[in-house]
Amino acid sequence: MSNLMEILDGTFSYNGNDNVFEDINFKVEKGDVFCILGSNGAGKTTLLKCLNGLIKLDSGKVLLNGRDIYSLNHSQIAKKIGYIPQIHNSTFSFSVLDVVLMGRAPHLNIFSSPSEKDFKIAEKSLKSLNIYHMKDKPYTEISGGEQQLVFIARVLTQEPDVLLLDEPTSHLDFGNQIRTLHIIEKLAENGFSVVMSSHFPDHAFISSNKVAIMKGKSFIDIGTPEEVITEENMEIAYGIRVKIADMVHRRACVPLKIK
Repeated sequence: MSNLMEILDGTFSYNGNDNVFEDINFKVEKGDVFCILGSNGAGKTTLLKCLNGLIKLDSGKVLLNGRDIYSLNHSQIAKKIGYIPQIHNSTFSFSVLDVVLMGRAPHLNIFSSPSEKDFKIAEKSLKSLNIYHMKDKPYTEISGGEQQLVFIARVLTQEPDVLLLDEPTSHLDFGNQIRTLHIIEKLAENGFSVVMSSHFPDHAFISSNKVAIMKGKSFIDIGTPEEVITEENMEIAYGIRVKIADMVHRRACVPLKIK
């Protein structure tokens, strides 16, 4: 059985000269939560866009169930991969249900309207995240945490196999960060494969089974959270000293005060 998603020797540059990243290799299987850590500008967002086919690698391959992603059209990719970017503000007052229903677009042709089946799939996604009660609310009038849940529901409505989440907790308060990580963990338990970027090493301890750190155009380490999130690696990646502490239920990454 082939890996669900795999990138082989991935290299990308915007100008053809200065690589954003180079020689990136990893694989994601069913039920994995793969967290990519790294500082601002490390190339995490660009890498996710390459995995989604939004931009094309200069060299290397992205494979989806063994097929080169660049041999697939946009609709074929969208049926397999759901993508949530960092910022997804809407200036139009669509209802929450309408926003979620947009996730069915890859399954419709250009002239067809959503069917009863499409509405039921959208409603099921809303119910799975406990936000069905806000289905008639304007999307622009709900909180940032609620908007994040709506976009997760929209991606679930696509019925993909792989979820690409670009810093899914970066604009959320502490409570909604933990709730979102819990949802990601549950999605993986239900068979989704998740690739997410993050600035928070602790979040990888909470929800991920695989971690990589981007620094200097490549991965400086890859493996389990316990193997990768070390005091030495964190200082290399972020330029600060940290303490890795063993808590009751998990490890924690605690930054030390700068002297």
